[in-house]
Amino acid sequence: MSQQQYTPRPQEEEINLREELQKYLKYWPWFITGVVIAVLVAIVYLKVTEPTYSTTASIIIKDEESKGPSSEMSAFVDMGLLSGMGTNSIENEIGILRSRRLMTSVTKALDLNVRYFDDSGLYLQEVYLNSPYLVQVLQLDEVALAERAEEIGNNFRITKNNQGLLLTNTETGESFKADFGVPVNVGFGDIVINQNEEVLNKKSTDVIVSFSTIDAVASNYKEKLQVNLTDKNSSLIELTLVDPVRAKARDILDQLVLEYNREAIEDKNLVARNTAEFIDDRLGIINEELDSVETGKEKFKEANSLTDIQAESSIYIENASEYNKREQEVGTQLELANAMIEYLNSGSKTDLLPANLGIEETAVNNSIQEYNSLVLERNRILSGSTEKNPIVIRLNSQIDQIKANVLQSLERMRSNLRIAQKDLDRQSQVLGSKISAVPSKERQYRGIERQQNIKEALYLFLLQKREENSLSLAVTAPKAKIVDRAYSLKDPVSPKPKIILLAALILGLLVPFLFIYLKNLLNNKVKDRADLERAAKEIPIVGEVPKVVKGQKDIIELSDRSILAEAFRILHTNLQYLLVNSNDKKTGVKIFITSTVKGEGKTFTAFNLAMTLANTGKKVAVVGADLRNPQLQRYEAQTKTLLGVSDYLVNDSLQLDDLIKTSKLHPGLMLLPSGSIPPNPAELWRLEKASKMFDQLEAKFDYIIVDTAPAMLVADTFLINKHADLTLYMVRAGYTEKKLQEFALDAKRDGKLHDVGFVLNDVELSNFGYGNKYGYVYGVEEENFWKKLKNKVAFF
Repeated sequence: MSQQQYTPRPQEEEINLREELQKYLKYWPWFITGVVIAVLVAIVYLKVTEPTYSTTASIIIKDEESKGPSSEMSAFVDMGLLSGMGTNSIENEIGILRSRRLMTSVTKALDLNVRYFDDSGLYLQEVYLNSPYLVQVLQLDEVALAERAEEIGNNFRITKNNQGLLLTNTETGESFKADFGVPVNVGFGDIVINQNEEVLNKKSTDVIVSFSTIDAVASNYKEKLQVNLTDKNSSLIELTLVDPVRAKARDILDQLVLEYNREAIEDKNLVARNTAEFIDDRLGIINEELDSVETGKEKFKEANSLTDIQAESSIYIENASEYNKREQEVGTQLELANAMIEYLNSGSKTDLLPANLGIEETAVNNSIQEYNSLVLERNRILSGSTEKNPIVIRLNSQIDQIKANVLQSLERMRSNLRIAQKDLDRQSQVLGSKISAVPSKERQYRGIERQQNIKEALYLFLLQKREENSLSLAVTAPKAKIVDRAYSLKDPVSPKPKIILLAALILGLLVPFLFIYLKNLLNNKVKDRADLERAAKEIPIVGEVPKVVKGQKDIIELSDRSILAEAFRILHTNLQYLLVNSNDKKTGVKIFITSTVKGEGKTFTAFNLAMTLANTGKKVAVVGADLRNPQLQRYEAQTKTLLGVSDYLVNDSLQLDDLIKTSKLHPGLMLLPSGSIPPNPAELWRLEKASKMFDQLEAKFDYIIVDTAPAMLVADTFLINKHADLTLYMVRAGYTEKKLQEFALDAKRDGKLHDVGFVLNDVELSNFGYGNKYGYVYGVEEENFWKKLKNKVAFF
């Protein structure tokens, strides 16, 4: 059972996929046409579009910090004059390379504002320096040039004739006579034309020269220039320029690096020269100040008979420091002795004495340790005994004795310390008097010597910086080291033929696909058999009628072998099967033909079905049952004035046999026209005489084809449908809306119509049957590719 549930799903998906593909595959000529047109347009685009190439150069910006003291800026940095400006920011260098000023220098150096073109091809091709003539601009008025560029243009054709050279403005035709090496004024400046002998012998002498302002050219190349840092942790910079002329792009990048290094060297030399002047000025001032200080020092020592007072003063200061240190130690010991004496006088017998306080007297420390040991021993015995214990009494006596000894030792120690403190105070006063006895002249001498040391250090520092600056001025190394000189890629970056052709191929397929998709998406009409089957599965499709193209007959003839005749033969065959399954009637079969709205091909189908039946030897009658809007006169003009159904129903004196006429189309085909248009067709169909009419027709003919009124617009068809053996419900492809099929389904469910079968009319050949993909039509030669393509184009 699981297998039965699983297998239908992929089959249904496969069928749906095929149906979706079939919607587009049947328009294959359009896809081929789209691809061919798109590829042709792409080829033309590639032919008329000038290719552009990518040119790249790479440089390394030298780190100024790595130079250390050899940098010309380090002198100012070390002196604190340019603090924070000695670092080299790579972002700043990239900004300089991208600057308009630098590109302007490149434009002037290479004369980029003068361009040469060859117009012998599909487009103007710049030849750069490969021109037979080279123009030298002697004087240029930028303002006049800009004004002329906006008004009349600045392109000139240089032509050589017997009289010399002729410059002709390509826009105005204005001409200027010139000669090689002779200045000529062209309105916005003076120029000189020189020969390029190597090129002149190889190429045509005609060339177009274009003049532009330097600012415009510099701005243009500034926008096109790309400066990228290859890695954020390095100083490797990549310069890229995309331009149609590879040699020109290489020259621009190389010149850009050259201009960058030239300006960097000029800046370095300027700073170095200014630094040298500053250092020389300062050295002269410092030298005078140093001479003055040394002369004053010499006179001061001679006037005061000074030797090495500094050494003596140092000894006094060291001794005073020792006495101060000893005095601090004695004061500390004195404070400890006072604290211990106070603690002994206020403590109890059970208290332990503090130990390891830093007291330097060994006897006192030993007595304190012995005292603490006895106290601990007594306290241990008391934990298991009383105060009356002889041992405890003995220990108390020893403790009191030792405590008295400790107290006596501390008092003796305090007395000795007080004596020592007084002695130290006295000695300190003696040393202080000696130090204060040093003459104030020594302090003056110190000030003189300090000034001398400062001037000497500054003088030596400036001498060192002057030598470093001289070296940096002599060495003019470029700031940017060239890693790769400018080189161009062989293949163009734009346009890329492979990408353009691939895009054309995709576009050629995509445009028809989108057109067909939108056409199907926005189409709310029944288009083919599949649309009809999806919209109304409860009603079978008994036949399809192909579209009748212009110039083709819309009525079947005897021995007709057209697609239209074959379609109605198939319809006839399907009707026979339906009639056999429904009842066993062999004659008098009444086939009603109706539709939802008018214009869906009821009358057309009625006549052709009748002709198909009549060609088989059957007696067939066509009845015009649309009393409101008769249409039989489209194929039988005489029926418009003849009496018919409406007259028969209202006039009892008329006989049915008198109203039936033979058709001019076929001797076996009879016609019963609609007759006069009555005011109340629905009331006439409710008459009992209408039933008698169909009974009489059934007795007289093998087939009665009834052309009825549209079922949704009027009730006439529903009133007479009970007489029908089979109802053919017409649907016109590309005309009938899909939602209208719900009306046919509702009519069948409600019993208003019975034995209903759909007939799809006006079907395109591409949608005919199951897509007409096998290309076989009986009696008709299969169309070749170009005919199919022509039909597809005509259809769209």
